[in-house]
Amino acid sequence: MATNDAPPRWDRKMQQRLARGEAAALGELYDRFASLVHGLAHRVLGDEHAADGITREVFAHVWENPESYDPRQGPLRSWVATLTHRLAVRRLRDTEAGRMGSSGELERKVRSASVAARADYIVTSMPVPLRAALERAYFQRRDYRQTAADLGITEDEARRRLRLGLQLLATAHDTGPSGGPPGYGGAV
Repeated sequence: MATNDAPPRWDRKMQQRLARGEAAALGELYDRFASLVHGLAHRVLGDEHAADGITREVFAHVWENPESYDPRQGPLRSWVATLTHRLAVRRLRDTEAGRMGSSGELERKVRSASVAARADYIVTSMPVPLRAALERAYFQRRDYRQTAADLGITEDEARRRLRLGLQLLATAHDTGPSGGPPGYGGAV
């Protein structure tokens, strides 16, 4: 299973391997981030086939432009997520512009997809203890007492984890200038 917090050293080495044209590096990167990329693209586009296309585009871009990632700006995971989000939103805008007469409706749909993708990114990126507490509380409909018992932690710790997880999720609506996942600009 891929780890959510790849060390910066791994990020730099991966970029160097990609720049040298190592196909094995692309395969390793794909194994680590394909589910993240596909999930974000699907969340924005709501279409399995379109998400497959964005996944191919993202990894093609990474393969062809490994130098566009700057390890000093943040983790490779954030850069890949930002790239995915931007390509998916661009595809959504291109697709929906032809179907919708109202640019206001298109922007509302793009904003909604952006918030959903950002929330998904936040949940998949949060530490496992927080994510486990949120999953029990919201997907399994467990209260904080049941969550504490399930996880073998105190009720106070369960409340703390749930509160922190919800605070992180609340930032999904705080989209900056790019409107994308947390990270930095300039992905494309």
